Amino acid sequence: MNGALLVAGTTSDAGKSLVTAGICRWLVRQGVSVAPFKAQNMSNNSMVTADGAEIGRAQVMQAAAARVPPEAAMNPVLLKPGGENSSQVVVLGRAVGDVTALSYRAVKATLREQVLDCLTDLRSRFDVVICEGAGSPTEINLRSDDIANMGLATAAHLPVVVVGDIDRGGVFPALYGTVALMPPADQRLVAGFLVNKFRGDVRLLQPGLEQLFTLTGRPTLGVLPWLGGLDLDAEDSLGVGTARGSGGPPHGEDVLRVSVVRLPRLSNFTDVDALAAEPGVLVRYATRPEELADADLVILPGTRATVADLAWLRETGLADAVLRRAAAGHPVLGICGGHQMLARTITDDVESRAGTVAGLGLLPTDVRFGREKTLGRPSGSAFGEQVHGYEIHHGVVAVDDGAEPFLDGARAGSVWGTTWHGALENDGFRRAFLTEVARCSGRRFVPAPDTDFAAVREAQLDRLGDVVAEHADTAALERLLEDGAPAGLPLLPPGA
Repeated sequence: MNGALLVAGTTSDAGKSLVTAGICRWLVRQGVSVAPFKAQNMSNNSMVTADGAEIGRAQVMQAAAARVPPEAAMNPVLLKPGGENSSQVVVLGRAVGDVTALSYRAVKATLREQVLDCLTDLRSRFDVVICEGAGSPTEINLRSDDIANMGLATAAHLPVVVVGDIDRGGVFPALYGTVALMPPADQRLVAGFLVNKFRGDVRLLQPGLEQLFTLTGRPTLGVLPWLGGLDLDAEDSLGVGTARGSGGPPHGEDVLRVSVVRLPRLSNFTDVDALAAEPGVLVRYATRPEELADADLVILPGTRATVADLAWLRETGLADAVLRRAAAGHPVLGICGGHQMLARTITDDVESRAGTVAGLGLLPTDVRFGREKTLGRPSGSAFGEQVHGYEIHHGVVAVDDGAEPFLDGARAGSVWGTTWHGALENDGFRRAFLTEVARCSGRRFVPAPDTDFAAVREAQLDRLGDVVAEHADTAALERLLEDGAPAGLPLLPPGA
């Protein structure tokens, strides 16, 4: 087998990332070497590869599904929104500047060859490359210079499978309309559909699938069921804002309640995934002060706009709620941007250009933003446990001499701050930290001694592979990878 295909979607959040991961896991279990690829990703949820490149966390997750190390070629262009109309552009793992939605159009033209070179490189080293589209492949206002969807498919002659989210409703018009609005050259590459997030008896869906085939000449290559409990490296924060169930009943007498402040420009929200996997730990997102009242731990997470989100924290009253908590000795953890907010002062002439502003003053630290982004994979220890993480930041935190250290940051009473993402994924450290949080909050909570977060993630990836193997037409997928899109696919009006 030596091929590639593009997994597109009728909308954002249709499930492209997880379907791509599921296909990768199914293939690698067949002995096929496979790599994920996303030409252009818009996400503040990113990670640092072993060689120091920043790429989207979804592609890191897909690489794990494929059982290969993540690399910059898997996500050559990453856009990180920092405001209503601006994003940082990361190319091959390095930030190259900031753009608006309009100014990016000119930049994108210069990136086309780099994107295609990365795809060609991956195809030369792997049996199969599974590409993920971005948003919808039928964004007709953007088609002329597209590099992520049908522009990529036509340039690289990729067969395309379109994923539709039936859970949000309207899946049949969405699938039909996605093809019908495409120009002929694009339509000829769309070889089939996947219906995603289905609940119920698939026999009830069958008449619609048959009519969709009659109308489009394209088969549905599978009806994938709704999968609950999958918390795998989402690209954006569309799904953030709801409570997260724990990994089971508490191991001790009490549960531990964690409130994560839902910042407007939230980034790297996967930092709390490992907490949600712990038995007896309940994770929820908060946007109002009263939602912190009964929390045993409040987390200020990462953000792409520290100063702006700190202002929001004050406007909403959440800052005062955090200050009251700290004064009462209740636990607070700041991660990256949240860590910066806990400082006495923040001097930012780079991101917000606000100069020096007052932080929350809960840690003996001061922050100064540098023009060069710090990317790294640091390691250290805390609570007697080894910790490995990754860092992505412009703000550099200076800790006072003599302050109690905590990873690369500081601790002051029941307040902790660190710039390291991913620290809570270290099992021993997570258990020790939660034990200290329980002591500070007076909870009779005992961390489970055997929670293995890496094994939890691996089991979730296996579930995705199982779904593809059991509910998709894998023989048809193999034919697409071997032969490309079949000739003579009907052209639909009005695009045709």
